[in-house]
Amino acid sequence: MAFDYKKAYKDLYLPPRQPQIITVPPMNFLAVRGAGDPNAEGGDYQAAMGLLYGVAFTIKMSKLGSHAIDGYFDYVVPPLEGLWWQEGQTGLDLTRKETLCWISLIRLPEFVTPEVFRWAVQEAAAKKHADFSAVEFFPYAEGPCVQCLHVGPYDTEGETLRAMDAFAAAQGYLLDCGSGRYHHEIYLGDPRRCKPENLKTVLRHPVQKSKQ
Repeated sequence: MAFDYKKAYKDLYLPPRQPQIITVPPMNFLAVRGAGDPNAEGGDYQAAMGLLYGVAFTIKMSKLGSHAIDGYFDYVVPPLEGLWWQEGQTGLDLTRKETLCWISLIRLPEFVTPEVFRWAVQEAAAKKHADFSAVEFFPYAEGPCVQCLHVGPYDTEGETLRAMDAFAAAQGYLLDCGSGRYHHEIYLGDPRRCKPENLKTVLRHPVQKSKQ
């Protein structure tokens, strides 16, 4: 049976709907950076999805080809994730999506080294006759965070985020966005197939312990 990160690491991918403090371990991702409204038809965000999944499935399906990857194990491609921010402010203003900056992510299995990543990018480019050079090998050590499961449309995340930040403050933590730490979302539902009120999204904010 294929290894499923969501089932193996429920603390990271299936948290409760009540806020909690968690320390996220370092891990490696495929990443594509961009800016602008993610809902824009034919925009950079949609293009990033094709790049990410093109490389992700090249790695997963390598088992069917002639290129043997040391340590390979069969796995379910982990869910799409995103780091989000807006220049010059600490929170997100979802009414101004055109000013969003983002890094879209898919977690990599542990056997994927930088060398394996470079092979996968070259292989995807050769098979699809497309430029995959925007895809990065992205190590990320997120550390202490407050997180929560949000159920509902993306545009209603504000209430959940306020509850998370209030919980973190009550536990003696300060919000720590900036300097490489970002608002983080993990998408457990496909908005093309799921009603907005049923969408499930893991929301995560980086925090640090208050010095007071």
